[in-house]
Amino acid sequence: MTILRTTLLGLLAAIPLAAGLAACSPLMAINAFSSGSASHVTRGLAYGPLPRQKLDVYAPKIRTGPVPVVVFFYGGNWTTGERADYAFVGHALAARGYLAVIADYRLYPDVHYPEILQDAARAVAWAAMESSRHGGDPTRLFVMGHSAGAYNAAMVALDASLLARHGMHPHDLRGWIGLAGPYDFLPIENTTTWPVFFYPDTPAASQPIHHVTAEAPPALLIAPLPGQDKLVDPRRNTGGLAKALRTLARPVTETYFDHVGHATLVATLAAPLRRLAPTLDAVSAFIDANSGSGDAVLSAVSPKTAVPASITVPTRSPGAATPASELHAYDKTPAP
Repeated sequence: MTILRTTLLGLLAAIPLAAGLAACSPLMAINAFSSGSASHVTRGLAYGPLPRQKLDVYAPKIRTGPVPVVVFFYGGNWTTGERADYAFVGHALAARGYLAVIADYRLYPDVHYPEILQDAARAVAWAAMESSRHGGDPTRLFVMGHSAGAYNAAMVALDASLLARHGMHPHDLRGWIGLAGPYDFLPIENTTTWPVFFYPDTPAASQPIHHVTAEAPPALLIAPLPGQDKLVDPRRNTGGLAKALRTLARPVTETYFDHVGHATLVATLAAPLRRLAPTLDAVSAFIDANSGSGDAVLSAVSPKTAVPASITVPTRSPGAATPASELHAYDKTPAP
């Protein structure tokens, strides 16, 4: 989080009137300049009994029916992060016609791997059962994350044992989206991360790349161009996971953007910084291609900008999602 805040200071300095806010908090500045006019926000919903097991829901104000649901996990090296800091992500997704769920999860030193992932799976299971109360369609469910949050999303989508605790399966997801995610990071170089994964005794099962199967849901993997991410190597992580998915003939879109780094990639979801990279367009195109959501939202919602020709999206395999009537109660595990 410190790196994200520091990096964004320089970008926000270029935005008129943002300097004062940026001096206080760059994420606060991004949120202040991100319009929430298209979204209705419900804050502080509990998906579990503990203080960090809460989430916020961002729903499109204008819709003609149930809309796709996107559960988003933020980064912060599994040691920091607050869902309120990522309101700009919720507003951006809601403005495109999706129900966004921004979830907190327990962090180190309170918990380690795999408890962090158990929270992520529990939040996704909440969305499967409760999103319809907020206008979402649980049969069109996606999981998304940035950095450490992209790792969480990848593990929920690929490690079937996580959703199985809640009577669900990765096929209940229409797809998953990873922004600058670490998917194959042993040996661990970042010393802050060591205790989170019990390094050097980190189990191989902690790595998303070891959970790729022929049943993996469609994936959209976005990263800065190789050489521009100083924290997570795009070639090994994004490129390596994409190759593993393609080897098993799983739908995957692998996209790299110039003019962004590890920290700023997620910030390009916010309106003031979208000129740096078409991240929101790529995400929107992927969700629409895998959900059939084209006529669910009125044209009054912000229109979708054309995706550059270099961005392609996979088509969802028929029958990949479980009908809502077959979903099970999300709270299948005892209180942590």
